[in-house]
Order: sequence, then structure tokens, then C-alpha cells
Amino acid sequence: MLVRPRSGRVVAGVCAGLADRFGLSRTLVRLLFVLSFLLPGTQLIIYVVLWVLVPSEGTDRAARRRGL
Repeated sequence: MLVRPRSGRVVAGVCAGLADRFGLSRTLVRLLFVLSFLLPGTQLIIYVVLWVLVPSEGTDRAARRRGL
């Protein structure tokens, strides 16, 4: 399940959450995200949407998504 962790956040925890979910290094995901800004696209909009939609670890919304 994709959640934004409370520890290890740099901005909102989106990159850390994606790294944890897919078993990647948090540093690698952050680096890829920053490098993606060199390409034209909607990276910032996607980040903000994920920030809003992905629940933070330990919240009621995260518990409901896990079915607890």
C-alpha cells in the first residue's frame, strides 16, 4: 500500500512513499524526480496530486485503505 511515511520526509514524503512501496532507495527516487524537471511535463502537478491523494502514515485514511 502506498502511504507517505512520517519519518524521512524531505518535502511531503511522496518520493519516500514511492521508494518504500516499490523497494527502491529513497535517494534514487528523489534524484530521479529532480532530474525529471529537466524534461518538459507535468511533474510538479503530479507531485502535488500525489501529496493530496496518498494518505500519511498513521492517519485514519491510511488505516481505512488497509482495511483496518
